[in-house]
Amino acid sequence: MRTTPRRDLDTPAPSHSIEITENFYSESEISHFLRPMSLSTQDLVEKLDLLPHPEGGYYRETYRSDFSHLPPDSFGIKEKRSISTAIYFLLTQGNFSAFHRIKQDELWHHYMGDAVAVHTISPEGEYHKLLLGKDLGEGEFPQHMVKGGTWFASETLGVYSLAGCTVAPGFDFADFELPKRESLLDLFPHLTEEITGLTRRG
Repeated sequence: MRTTPRRDLDTPAPSHSIEITENFYSESEISHFLRPMSLSTQDLVEKLDLLPHPEGGYYRETYRSDFSHLPPDSFGIKEKRSISTAIYFLLTQGNFSAFHRIKQDELWHHYMGDAVAVHTISPEGEYHKLLLGKDLGEGEFPQHMVKGGTWFASETLGVYSLAGCTVAPGFDFADFELPKRESLLDLFPHLTEEITGLTRRG
């Protein structure tokens, strides 16, 4: 019968740390990974083939499920929608995404660039601001869910922010509502400053 020798309790336990003697990536590759802001906003628009979005910013649909269904009655959608859709969404300095709403849930993801301020107003008029980004120590989160029926707007807190938005059931412009500033102010007069700053005239 094989036995394991007893270790003297005064003898330190063997170390199981691994010494790394060489980098898997070259210095030039590591340097490339660590400079995500080296691309200009125009570079991103061209490389990702983005288009101006009606609410502000730039976007391109990257995924639309081949499967579709009729959403539950609670969504208020009377026609079939794709199971899910996804887009790239780019916000640039001075070009915010104005308050709007859709009937579906929308999950935001932060990809690169500066943090995003996502402003929301519930149907009951409750206002919240969440920071979308990678610096958890500064109160940022890499994902944020906006529930269907919520009014929301967004803006970059720097030069640019590249995000992704996944919508389920899938997005359709028939479910998109971009209100006039005055109509939103009529609904929520206590949020004059927030609404005026994140809507456009006309």
